[in-house]
Amino acid sequence: MNWQGWGDPAKARELPEPIVKLLHDLLGVRPPVAPVAMEQVRLAEPGLPALDELRAITRVSTDREARVRHTRGKSTPDLMRMLAGDGSDAPDAVVSPGSHDEVLAVLRVCAAERIAVVPFGGGTSVVGGLAPEREGFAGVIALDLARLDRLICVDADSMVAVFEPGVRAPEAERMLGEHGLTLGHFPQSFEYATLGGFAAARSSGQASAGYGRFDDMVVGLTVATPGGTLELGRAPRSAAGPDLRQLVLGSEGAFGVITSLRLRVRRVPAVQEYEGWRFAAFQDGAAAMRSLAQRGLLPAVLRLSDETETMIGLAKPESIGGGGEGGCLAIAGFEGSSGTPADRARWEATRAVLAEHGGACLGEEPGQAWAHGRFSAPYLRDSLLAAGATVETLETATFWSNLPRLYDAVRLTLLAALGNPLVMCHISHVYETGASLYFTVVTSAGLETWEAAKRQVNAAIVGADGTISHHHGVGRDHREAYAEEIGPLGVEILRAVKERLDPAGILNPGVLIP
Repeated sequence: MNWQGWGDPAKARELPEPIVKLLHDLLGVRPPVAPVAMEQVRLAEPGLPALDELRAITRVSTDREARVRHTRGKSTPDLMRMLAGDGSDAPDAVVSPGSHDEVLAVLRVCAAERIAVVPFGGGTSVVGGLAPEREGFAGVIALDLARLDRLICVDADSMVAVFEPGVRAPEAERMLGEHGLTLGHFPQSFEYATLGGFAAARSSGQASAGYGRFDDMVVGLTVATPGGTLELGRAPRSAAGPDLRQLVLGSEGAFGVITSLRLRVRRVPAVQEYEGWRFAAFQDGAAAMRSLAQRGLLPAVLRLSDETETMIGLAKPESIGGGGEGGCLAIAGFEGSSGTPADRARWEATRAVLAEHGGACLGEEPGQAWAHGRFSAPYLRDSLLAAGATVETLETATFWSNLPRLYDAVRLTLLAALGNPLVMCHISHVYETGASLYFTVVTSAGLETWEAAKRQVNAAIVGADGTISHHHGVGRDHREAYAEEIGPLGVEILRAVKERLDPAGILNPGVLIP
């Protein structure tokens, strides 16, 4: 994985010259300073106590490359700091346990020695979820869970599978595929993110309309905490008090370290068909999506790009710089067992609703182009950063009746804060009662200006009654806005849970908990 960018460096590509010129002429983008080499990254001298104790438990590395590769996540500010050689958030050591018991032992040592622990899966956080506060701690370790990488068992009768948390998503699909099964969870971070990370951040994949969010898939968890072990989920549903699984899901490593997950699985679909639909306006496409959700006719994949995202070409991630036809592009993905008459009847009913709301079917080409490039957007961000642009994403969600207000609030705040940005949006996660909004912003503004704009847009989201995050999580970037969202009593509850499970406060300090 590229330590200064996203993913496989071999997949990086230069932007076409006309696009570079467009960035220069329309946004005022200038070429950036050349990125530093790894040996030039500025790291604090490690002075971690209890190294011998940790090495007696499991594998420990303090070499430069390991520390650099476990520094922060993959937000644009994270990458811009690394491109400039700022490794100030690097852990003092990378600790790689191989079992639940080793995780518990590491946590006991770190609690006794006041060493901060950052659980590390794929390193794909985009909300500052891997940059802990150091003040008051003797040191920081990254707790890399890559060695916890097994499929423990498959229960075909119950349609569940038990995994360790360090399994990366493509490997999970490969292992399940040998049993004819799938999770159906394909977020943009799919190539590198881990199952434990999906649970810790409440991830939502591109096929959420058909398969649900990742937290819908979690039916059981084992969690190691400084206070002991939690075993959660002995039945699909229960009335035995509040569901403590929900306390761990979305907790971003602040309450404990997930060491195993029992996950609902599905049969691999025999048929997958993706097609494009064009709507005259964003609100027309949104109305069609709402109707599908409320009629129970959602396909596996359903997403709608606004006019700007369609025009620029980000609706089909393999292209940029020209949708050309106007309007808004929607993608519908149909999946089924074998294209049975029942499947076909349902798909035709879905198509009828899309047409009823003014949609025009564009055939398979736009859908196949989207499916082929569905994981390309982070690589495109690297190309834009290399050309000198600042490009970042943010997302939120609300109820259908409030969606236009929230959409306008975010766009207008970004335009006012950044002067001349390119602001694009799509809806990609849809429910009976509401939907998400996912924004992509391209600007010539530097890091400080962007971070000021992000604070303003966080306030705008809260003010417009949106949630501060639909699936990226809270991290550090959304912590203050999250406090406003849940209120003072909610903050007190979180702090009380933190105090009970992690009394020394060593787990991901500064992340999630206001």
